[in-house]
Amino acid sequence: MSAISKDEVIRVAALARVALSEEEVTRLAGELDAVASAFARVTSVVTPDLPATSHPVPLTNVMREDQPGPTLDVEELLAGAPAAEDSAFLVPRILGEDSAS
Repeated sequence: MSAISKDEVIRVAALARVALSEEEVTRLAGELDAVASAFARVTSVVTPDLPATSHPVPLTNVMREDQPGPTLDVEELLAGAPAAEDSAFLVPRILGEDSAS
């Protein structure tokens, strides 16, 4: 028996205010039913002694020591900028005058 019927797809589409053709309703009913069946199979193997996981493999951050290195000269860096002022990039203002505090 299908878990997701055409009527259910039509009801949810109406709630979401999404217009679907009859062909789309039929296709989505089948696709959503396949997804629901896959979840049902996964749920059937879950046991109380099986811990919940978000990833099948534990995640760890790989960090390295922060070591200072050579940097670009300010003049060299700003040489390619369309406009610069006081050792900084000059960009168009995006906030109105009244927004400045």
